[in-house]
Amino acid sequence: MSRILIVDDSPSQLMGMKRIVEKLGHEALTAEDGAAGVEMAKKEKPDLILMDVVMPNLNGFQATRAISKEATTAHIPIVLVTTKDQETDKVWGMRQGAKAYITKPFNENALIEVINSLLAGA
Repeated sequence: MSRILIVDDSPSQLMGMKRIVEKLGHEALTAEDGAAGVEMAKKEKPDLILMDVVMPNLNGFQATRAISKEATTAHIPIVLVTTKDQETDKVWGMRQGAKAYITKPFNENALIEVINSLLAGA
């Protein structure tokens, strides 16, 4: 069983992703904004992070950069799960340290595939 941190300011999105993660047999940790997500990543050292982009305090790009540049959390793969669907957003997200980029509304099977592939490579 892996520990997956879900960072999203939308309660419905948070619950939807949590349900998928738990259905896969993993433990779901949650944070409701980028700043809380960075702190939770440092404290809990999850195996994977699902990160929204449009959030208060720190946005997902900033939080991803902070986590991927921090020595103690740089190894954690981050998947950006966001409504931002422009190619420039995807390129920017990957440059911040994300390992994958999924746009909302997401296909549950696509999310599961990304989670499984990143956890297998971890």
